[in-house]
Amino acid sequence: MKQTIKRNKEIKIRLTEAEHQALLERMDGGELATWMRSVCLDEKPNKRRNYKAADPQLLAALGRIGGNLNQIARQVNTVESDIEKLRAFAELAVIREQLQGILANYDR
Repeated sequence: MKQTIKRNKEIKIRLTEAEHQALLERMDGGELATWMRSVCLDEKPNKRRNYKAADPQLLAALGRIGGNLNQIARQVNTVESDIEKLRAFAELAVIREQLQGILANYDR
């Protein structure tokens, strides 16, 4: 099991705009704090997770589905019958499970 490092100490320094810009130009991208730890403490940065490029069509389809689900949920909340609400929410749960399955297969 990987141990998580908790950083709870904070150092606050004041910089001029020029000093801040100089630090930003010297670092190799990423976050300034991470870069400063690596330079000052010889700390190796954590391995970054390589994310897959997302298929734009998949993202667009998921966005449309999400919008439709929100509209359905909003409509269901206006229904008076508890039985109808339960049926609709059960269907929404099935759709959510199916979407999670699609995303799990895509993320392999």
